[in-house]
Amino acid sequence: MVWLQLLVNGLVTGSALGVVAISFALIYATTKIFHVAHAGVYTLAGYLAWSLVSHGVPDVLALLLAILCCTALGALIQHQLYARLERRRATHLVVLIASLGALAVIQNVIAAVYSSNILQFPVPWSSRVVTVGTLRLNWAQILTVVLSVLAYAGTMWFAHRTILGKQIRAVASNPFLAEITRLRPQRIYVIVVAIGSAIVALPGVLVPLDLGLQPYGGVTPLLTATIAMIAGGVGSITGAFVLAVGIAVLQNLSLLVIPGEWSIGVTFFIFVIFMLFRPTGLFAKAR
Repeated sequence: MVWLQLLVNGLVTGSALGVVAISFALIYATTKIFHVAHAGVYTLAGYLAWSLVSHGVPDVLALLLAILCCTALGALIQHQLYARLERRRATHLVVLIASLGALAVIQNVIAAVYSSNILQFPVPWSSRVVTVGTLRLNWAQILTVVLSVLAYAGTMWFAHRTILGKQIRAVASNPFLAEITRLRPQRIYVIVVAIGSAIVALPGVLVPLDLGLQPYGGVTPLLTATIAMIAGGVGSITGAFVLAVGIAVLQNLSLLVIPGEWSIGVTFFIFVIFMLFRPTGLFAKAR
C-alpha cells in the first residue's frame, strides 16, 4: 500500500514543517518582520547538535544546548539588527534585505566551517526501522512527530494560558496601545524572536537526524512554512500547523500521479488557487 506509506511520510514531514510554521507565524504576527534569517537559525541548530554529539555530548543534552544557542542568536538578531533598524526608521524592504544578509552570513559561515557536503548524525538509533504492518518508520521520524505535536500543544498553551503569552498577543494586536500601557513592545519583540528561534531549533535538529545536514537546507522548509502561515491565516498558530501538515501530505500523495520534481510546483499552484478564493487564510479571525 504505497499510498499509505506516502501519507505517513507526509505526516512526518508536515509535523516538522508545522513547527517551523508556528515559530515563523509567532514572530511575524508580533513583530511584522519577515524574518528570513529564521532559515539560518533552523540550519544552525542541526550543526550545533551534530558538533556536540560528535564530541561525546549525550543526545538529549546536545539538543537542549542547540536550542539554547539558537534562542540567544534569535534574541541577538532582534536586539542588534532589527531594533537598530527600527530606531533609524528603516522601511520594511530594508529590514527584509538585512534579514536576507543575516541568512547569507549564517549559511556561508556554516559552509566554511563544516563544508557544503551532507553530514549524517553519528547516532545509530535514529535510523533503526520500526515496522507496523506494511508501514516502515525509523525512530527519528517517530520522534519528530511526537515532539512536533508536543511543541504545537506547548505553544498553544503558552500563548493562551500564560501572562507572557497574553502580553505577546496584546503587542501583536496593538503595539501602540501596548506602548502606552507600558508593555514595552521592544522587549516583547526580543522575547518573541528568542522563543521562535528556540521552537524552530527543534525540527532543525530532528529533521537532519533522518535526512542529514546541508548548509543551505533551511530555505525550502521556511518557504513552505511561510505559505502555510499565509494560507492558514496570519496570526493563527493552529492554521499554520494544520496547513503545513496538509501541504506536506499533498506533496507526498502527488507522487502517485506525477514525478517528484513536479510535486512542489503543483502544490504551490493549488495554493495560489486557494488564495484567490480565501485570501485572508483558512483560519483567519473575523474582523
